[in-house]
Amino acid sequence: MTSAGHDPTSSGIGGGGGAAGKEGRDGGGAVVSEFPLQAGPDAHHFPIRNRIISGMAFGTVVVEAGKSSGSLITARLASEQNREVFAVPGSIQSFKSMGAHTLIKQGAKLVENAQDIVSELGHFLSGPPAGGSRQKDLPFEQRHALTAEEGEVFRALGPYPMHIDELVRKLSMDAGPLSAILLHLELKGIVIQQPGKLFSTAHDSAA
Repeated sequence: MTSAGHDPTSSGIGGGGGAAGKEGRDGGGAVVSEFPLQAGPDAHHFPIRNRIISGMAFGTVVVEAGKSSGSLITARLASEQNREVFAVPGSIQSFKSMGAHTLIKQGAKLVENAQDIVSELGHFLSGPPAGGSRQKDLPFEQRHALTAEEGEVFRALGPYPMHIDELVRKLSMDAGPLSAILLHLELKGIVIQQPGKLFSTAHDSAA
């Protein structure tokens, strides 16, 4: 639930708290569940769990979703909870784009880059960074709270723009998960997306 140098994490789970709940509490975070303590992570629990996740978030972003994807359940729940719903469009020839395109038709905000999200949720994201000057002494990946996958993608980029298809080949990663990671890095201000699905490191980011 937590790791050294990272802020405490809160999560919603599709089962009872058990050991995961103790780990989250000990790390200063929280584990939220509607199920009895010893309940297992059964498949039918997860749509119920998604209601908690959408309620805990300021907004829900759907990157790839088929016509019957569980992501659409989360997006519907977010809308019912008066949360923002965002969707990233994809190829009209891909079945993985059908869910996101349906959401956009229904009024979800179309997302092309991180700024589209920041412009809607910026009032929630503002505020001084925790830790003050101590943050500068931390390694780059801890300073920006990068996961292992985010660090791998960031290191693959440089100051010169790289097309997402080239990144897919370079990292041997599917385009959907890669797009989600790039979006997270944009929100952290260390990656820039340029027209044509080109990505580069931000000018003031340095490893």
